[in-house]
Amino acid sequence: MSSTPPPPDRPRPLRTAAVIPAAGRGIRLGPGAPKALRVLGGTPMLIHAVRAMAASRAVSLVVVVAPPDGAPEVKHLLDEHALPERTDYLVVPGGDTRQESVGLGLDALPEDVSVVLVHDAARPLVPVDTVDAVVEAVRNGAPAVVPALPLADTVKEVEPAAVAGEPEPVLSTPVRARLRAVQTPQGFDRDTLVWAHAEVALDGEGATDDAGMVERLGKPVVVVPGHEEAFKVTRPLDLVLAEAVLARRRANDGF
Repeated sequence: MSSTPPPPDRPRPLRTAAVIPAAGRGIRLGPGAPKALRVLGGTPMLIHAVRAMAASRAVSLVVVVAPPDGAPEVKHLLDEHALPERTDYLVVPGGDTRQESVGLGLDALPEDVSVVLVHDAARPLVPVDTVDAVVEAVRNGAPAVVPALPLADTVKEVEPAAVAGEPEPVLSTPVRARLRAVQTPQGFDRDTLVWAHAEVALDGEGATDDAGMVERLGKPVVVVPGHEEAFKVTRPLDLVLAEAVLARRRANDGF
């Protein structure tokens, strides 16, 4: 791996784009449509996620990375739903892994984008204040920013069992005060993120955390406060919770 840093910052307008990898199947939600296309409150989760990014006035472009054979379907889906007129969107085919898909999303960005957000399609309810906080931290000079929450539970490091269901010995108990549960959108200086994707080789299923790729190159990553409603919809119970949050928003704010 090269230790050569990215080139010196070149002047660019402070335009911000969001990349949403949405090429996964979402196996843990069970059979059916890809996770990003599951319906939440009558609307696909992907549309909620795109709207969450577009709600930030800082975000002028959203790039959706679709399943390799599903880009036309996703483009049609976006065309059918109302999105803020000030925000452009683009759909590109993804790869076999999340890392490949994010890389393809980066390749599609116009030259005038200097700040990049990477957001999980399965986090449809992230509040705009969280998006804005990430963008502001990058614009203030942080090369990589993640929203995160303190953990409510004590965490144990264990030796994984060779057979599922067998007892697992505890190896250590990390200090909870130093731990955070990381969310998205993660925000990056564009040059830094492009450098990370160029330098960190694809291994197995690839990296699932872009900030972790930046960490591996020795660049600093900072944390800003996350939000409890930015949780990831991964299992059926998460979908029930998301429906409840969305219903409360609509009752209170007409969202």
